[in-house]
Amino acid sequence: MKKELGKVSEDANKRQEILEAFRFRHATKEFDAKKKISEEDFEVILEAGRLSPSSIGLEPWKFVIVQSSEFREKLQKYTWGAKGQLPTASHFMLILARTIKDVKYDSDYMAYQMTEVKGVPEDLLEGMLERYKVFQESGLNLFESERSIFDWSGKQTYIALANMMTTAALLGIDSCPIEGFDMDAINDLLAKEGLLEDGHLKISVMAAFGYRAKEPRPKARRKANQVIQWITD
Repeated sequence: MKKELGKVSEDANKRQEILEAFRFRHATKEFDAKKKISEEDFEVILEAGRLSPSSIGLEPWKFVIVQSSEFREKLQKYTWGAKGQLPTASHFMLILARTIKDVKYDSDYMAYQMTEVKGVPEDLLEGMLERYKVFQESGLNLFESERSIFDWSGKQTYIALANMMTTAALLGIDSCPIEGFDMDAINDLLAKEGLLEDGHLKISVMAAFGYRAKEPRPKARRKANQVIQWITD
């Protein structure tokens, strides 16, 4: 009985810990520049991103951590949504998404991901890729334009982003997702710096991590019954 009671108490504590992390997390506009995230903690955040799920297990992302103050200044010119974060964040991340060159069903990247990473036998690969062709072509209509398939790729990066921000919150670390940037200008800058692998990658979203400079306003959200609906028998 004591073990059962202990398990109930442990489960309740876990649930509370998770909810407290979500209440703690907010889009931090300015960080305490003197406080730095430990290497051990940031490795956990990165691992949460790397281990994140993605559609058909494609992992169409790359995480670029910008610690160079000079490079951050270059980014700031085209990133109006990070005026407070770029100079103060302990760690600033660019999340890149793979383009049609890699995420189309018949790409070399796709074949490598299936066989070398996921361990799909060579004799099953052709049939699998044919199913992915149908999925991409007629299931999701991803080939209407290159932007359509890139947006699908970019959606996967937001799963990794959310997991990294939640992991940070569980560690008592603040974060901020950033979309306020000139996409074309940032891609041009990253291409000149040799970071886009000859068009195989493009910017999807940015994120800043660190420790808040001041306490945020109370979190405001719609009520649960306004955003949750159950369909039952």
